[in-house]
Amino acid sequence: MAIEFEAVAVDKPDDVNVIVGQSHFIKTVEDLHEALAGASPYLRFGIAFCEASAARLVRRSGNDAELTTIAVAAATAIAAGHVFVIMLRDGFPVNVLTQVKAVPEVCTVFCATANAVQILVAVTEYGRGVAGVIDGQTPVGTETAADEASRKRLLREIGYKL
Repeated sequence: MAIEFEAVAVDKPDDVNVIVGQSHFIKTVEDLHEALAGASPYLRFGIAFCEASAARLVRRSGNDAELTTIAVAAATAIAAGHVFVIMLRDGFPVNVLTQVKAVPEVCTVFCATANAVQILVAVTEYGRGVAGVIDGQTPVGTETAADEASRKRLLREIGYKL
């Protein structure tokens, strides 16, 4: 069986975070919507889900038309069965990952990032599947004591640590 690989770039604005994962049921879109809507009244989001059988549509939902359109475009480009894409604004993945992973249909989360990201898609005679992700750039060194102090200060300034 032949396997080809594609690197699919997720096209999104710089101020948008993306979560890409895999689920197993058409109900995913509604359950992810409920999980995200319950996380914060300020969170803006769009969701797309690649249905893998029957009608094989890209299912969509969200509370922001632009983000929903961007999520649909990314899911359509990835075009792998049961993959979902969530685009977030006015919130961060760290604020919603627990809720996303708690959705019963969710099998895995491949990435959650604001970085430029590529989805590695394997293509066989059966279809397309996510083989991995390329998230951001390679490290250029190891954190110094000053870098560590800066990281800790930032986390406290933005309210993630006391």
